[in-house]
Amino acid sequence: MYAIVATGGKQYRVEEGQKLKVERLGEVGSDVELRPIMVVDGDQVMATPAALEGASVSARIVDEARGRKIDGFTYKSKTNNRRRYGHRQTYATIEITGITRG
Repeated sequence: MYAIVATGGKQYRVEEGQKLKVERLGEVGSDVELRPIMVVDGDQVMATPAALEGASVSARIVDEARGRKIDGFTYKSKTNNRRRYGHRQTYATIEITGITRG
């Protein structure tokens, strides 16, 4: 059985026991519930909101790390307008602990 879940504006295919790197969800060691978009169990596919009523994917946050730094620079000629910026995204590694069909 596997599920398609949505978190952080992205969709992931997950199975029980799988580890996944997603955008930060909470503190390390805490349990989170992810919203399934589709659950597949053998030949049975549940994808409608009525079929997914009560379905959930539970996960545990096992680690937290930061991605690579992104450096940016904007420049507009003739106006002496310059701006530097940086960004470093925080990611969480989660382990899928269970998929319930509901």
